[in-house]
Amino acid sequence: MIRTADRLKNVTLSASAAMTDKARELRAQGIAIVSLSSGEPDFPTPPHAVEAAHRAALDGDTKYPPLGGTPALKAAIQRKFKRDNALDYALDEILVANGGKQIIFNAIMATCNPGDEVVIPAPGWITYADIVNLAGARPVPVPCPENNRFKLRPEDLAAAITPRTRWVILNFPNNPTGAACTAAEMRALAEVIERHPDVLVLTDDIYEHLIYDDFAFCTMAQVAPQLKDRVLTVNGASKAYAMTGWRVGYCGGPRALIAPMSNVLLQATGGIATVSQAATVAVLDGPQDLLAKRAALYRERRDLVVRLLNEIPGIRCHTPEGAFYVFPNIADCLGRTTAGGRRIDSDTDFVTALLAEAHVAAVPGSAYGMSPYVRLSYATDTEALTEGCRRIGAFCRALS
Repeated sequence: MIRTADRLKNVTLSASAAMTDKARELRAQGIAIVSLSSGEPDFPTPPHAVEAAHRAALDGDTKYPPLGGTPALKAAIQRKFKRDNALDYALDEILVANGGKQIIFNAIMATCNPGDEVVIPAPGWITYADIVNLAGARPVPVPCPENNRFKLRPEDLAAAITPRTRWVILNFPNNPTGAACTAAEMRALAEVIERHPDVLVLTDDIYEHLIYDDFAFCTMAQVAPQLKDRVLTVNGASKAYAMTGWRVGYCGGPRALIAPMSNVLLQATGGIATVSQAATVAVLDGPQDLLAKRAALYRERRDLVVRLLNEIPGIRCHTPEGAFYVFPNIADCLGRTTAGGRRIDSDTDFVTALLAEAHVAAVPGSAYGMSPYVRLSYATDTEALTEGCRRIGAFCRALS
């Protein structure tokens, strides 16, 4: 008999991954699925990144990599932080790992003990809480309801911090809501954190370049330089450059934090693939105009989806400032029955029936800590988005 470790008891399978896998299974059976569950850009990796990886492989750059990133990539990240965020990090204040997820994992595992607390705005990416649980610490969700535009209020943050608080995790633009913070809003949060000198801040900036309507991105270490020595600024190549499969995440932070994170990385995986690092150097140092062009296309998709969803009875959809998700409220669909005879009592019931009857894959808001909502990704083509919304509309209009 195989016994699993107790530390896994509170760790769940990603709801978005589960729905994406289910959609793949149904597609394999010949069912025409519209998948709006995956947070993965549909754009190709920039050609110059692929060329750089190919060239690195041909040149023999295929040996064990340096633990925390190649000198070339760390230097490119250093330039990126300076160019995009006005942040100066020394090379030994930068760490590269297998995606942003591993950066976050390394940070929590390197700093949290049982009994420590990590403040996480909700709704938020479920992986934050799972990593905290895996470390034996306790996630502390702070509700950020729609009437607050899904943003963390300073007074709510202040109420959540206790003597046990080790970290505050911020993710703006946010997954799943797309909410983003202004510089003034970020500074107001910084004022709260400044009163607690033992609290660290992790900013997950993975959606930095996916921001719309002249909304200006900002990050904590940038707007509150007095906190820079206890802020970990996390980013990666996955979302902005459509490089999800290359698995490159990186961060900048104080040496006293980067060193133990590097130790966790050493024991967990070691350094990341050399060809992936070469590709990331190419995109960070290469032309950046594709970012604005792709963001403009995402904005068009966002506007289309928000408009179509708000035309559907029983659905109310806000307009997000960034990322590539919408988080519509489905409260008026609850307590009703589908055309196939399924009763809808929760957002989980809604997405389960939607997949089974309308063949549209979505993710329940409960997976991110807030109901009754669903997360829909518009990181796909306009034809699929239009058809997906048409099916959702037909599904909702058939509720009785």
